[in-house]
Amino acid sequence: MRNLQQYIEENINSWRSVVGKPLMSLPLSQEEINDIAEDLDCRMSPENLHCDGEISATEAGRKAGYYCQVFAELKTHAKSQGLAITVQTWDIS
Repeated sequence: MRNLQQYIEENINSWRSVVGKPLMSLPLSQEEINDIAEDLDCRMSPENLHCDGEISATEAGRKAGYYCQVFAELKTHAKSQGLAITVQTWDIS
């Protein structure tokens, strides 16, 4: 769960602290699991992943690999809590 925890701290909670939303921590609720899945899916869209062509294919591949690892850990965490990702994801699975 190392990648998932890192992702929550660096991407989810950093934004939530700016907008005044409660911070996330493990174990996650169903709503939080879905929020993270949607966020990851958005980050995996081609235009976001490649920063509109501003980064190399190698760097985009590294980002995609990391996001896929986080998504896999999210699915594992959800299952361990008796939950599942219940939102449709298009760019990550």
